[in-house]
Amino acid sequence: MEETKLSMYQLYKEMLSNYLTNKSEEVLYNAQQFSKEMMEKDMSPEEMVSLHMSVFQEIVKDLPEEVVDSFDLLLEVMIGYGLAYREHQSLRDRQRQLDSELNVAARMQQSLLPNKKIDMAGVDFGVISVPAGKMSGDYYHYIQDEHGCVGIAVADVIGKGVPAAMCMSMIKYAMDSLPEQRLQPGDLLENLNRVVERNIDDDMFITMMYGSYDPRDNKFHFSSAGHEPGFYYKAKEDRFEELGSKGLVLGITPKTSYDERAIDMEPGDFIVLLSDGVTECRIEGDFIERKQITDMIRMYQHLSAQEIVNNVYRDLEKMQDFQLRDDFTLLILRKQV
Repeated sequence: MEETKLSMYQLYKEMLSNYLTNKSEEVLYNAQQFSKEMMEKDMSPEEMVSLHMSVFQEIVKDLPEEVVDSFDLLLEVMIGYGLAYREHQSLRDRQRQLDSELNVAARMQQSLLPNKKIDMAGVDFGVISVPAGKMSGDYYHYIQDEHGCVGIAVADVIGKGVPAAMCMSMIKYAMDSLPEQRLQPGDLLENLNRVVERNIDDDMFITMMYGSYDPRDNKFHFSSAGHEPGFYYKAKEDRFEELGSKGLVLGITPKTSYDERAIDMEPGDFIVLLSDGVTECRIEGDFIERKQITDMIRMYQHLSAQEIVNNVYRDLEKMQDFQLRDDFTLLILRKQV
């Protein structure tokens, strides 16, 4: 260690002497390389000031007392600065590590979402889900069985970050383990609620709307666990109806029943499920009205379901200056003409 300090001392003394004599660009370049060597040897700012003061006093004899005193003051300043700088560097390194871990978690979270498209004659389906940050509190789900029945869901974990992602994984695997197409939506939510209540903290809960479309009788059955009401579009009347039913959020109490409703779907009709990140979009400081959302959907209803949700998201994002304040999920299931 002493040899290293002596080597740095001699190197800096030679460099400073050359600069005071010649003031050449080459010496300034060497000074930049010296700073890199300082970092490699983990020299603190106050150590550099002390080194400069020692070398300078050796090169220039009989320094004025004011100059020496100024170095003493500068050394005290740099001690405080050095401590704060090292703490900042430590926090930055931890932040980089956290960002790296969050990126991995976000990719894992994305892998929990379904990736196979619904491929069924007579059904048009589209979904878009965009997190406000790296991690999302929204979850969507869809599944198609061998009878052509389609189950769809949108859920919102009340919470953000890694805890929300962990809840999302629990929902995904719980739903995968349930015999969805043999359970009506109300029964499915009741079963899912028991799983959630046993496995999440008391300060967390989950909202969800789940529905199942059966093309054999053209009925859509649905239930809600305290989730943002969706919409039902009746093509013959060119009219939107609110799609909602009563039900407590998941995870509050183990014994909860959920109301179930059914609607008949005719050609051109479609179901809209969404998260509160859609209805709580702010335009010029005010929350968007639900009618504004249905008006936007109506404007694009001549397009495919996927194009509708993409365009609605694009327009709302633009209205908010491309700054999402909450996770955004919008899903449409349409019975084709």
